[in-house]
Amino acid sequence: MSKTASKPKKAAAKDKAAEEHLVPIFVMGKRYEVPDSLTIQKALEYAGYQLVRGCGCRGGICGACGTVFRYPASYRIEVGLACQTVVQPDMYIAQVPFFPGNKAVYDIESLPAVGGTIAALYPEVFKCVGCGTCTRSCPMDIDVLGYISKAIQGDIAAVAEGSFDCVMCGLCASRCPAEEVQYNIAVLARRLYARHIVPKAKHLERAVKAVEDKAFDKALRELKAKSLDELKKIYKGLETEPDMADDSWAPQDKSYLGE
Repeated sequence: MSKTASKPKKAAAKDKAAEEHLVPIFVMGKRYEVPDSLTIQKALEYAGYQLVRGCGCRGGICGACGTVFRYPASYRIEVGLACQTVVQPDMYIAQVPFFPGNKAVYDIESLPAVGGTIAALYPEVFKCVGCGTCTRSCPMDIDVLGYISKAIQGDIAAVAEGSFDCVMCGLCASRCPAEEVQYNIAVLARRLYARHIVPKAKHLERAVKAVEDKAFDKALRELKAKSLDELKKIYKGLETEPDMADDSWAPQDKSYLGE
């Protein structure tokens, strides 16, 4: 039986390059060829960069990888999350750790939960021209213009609800012609809503009081005194919560619940 000769290394590399469909990109002015199927984040690693900042969750959740890029035939500055945006030929890329913007300083405990509070701390909200660039820039498909409109109206609850999925990437603010910092406005609304408007959860108050009364201290001391094998046995024997359990569910063994 004849033995098939292996391809020379250069030929193998050429075949691999053809299979991957390499495209040129420019990172901080330096040219690299990367597979056209990669996101900007993966393309940077393919090019040899070691990402130690601005990489976070790698799944469009943390908002840490805000990236600015341009194309040769376009005057526009584009923005996106590096973990979501797929590379395009001749893309010019620059990453920034965050988008600087106005951030009001306040004590949430003493702020009144009224619509005028947002206007007082972020008066630039009234500069909104309704262009919708913020909404189009959002990687989470949030109606940013919608909740900014509610902020102008002073509807704190609507702003809190409308901005709930915000990941604080700052892409909306980076493109806003009115120089608003939409995500900081949203954070203020959510803090006001959570601290002063939404009803307090009674079960959470009970749980906090139990911690303050040292209800779990004895159980914690007992657990800390056990060996690794004993802890594994306890963990495997724990009663798991059913998939369709309601809010009243509790395990039969309540020895670790402080009750």
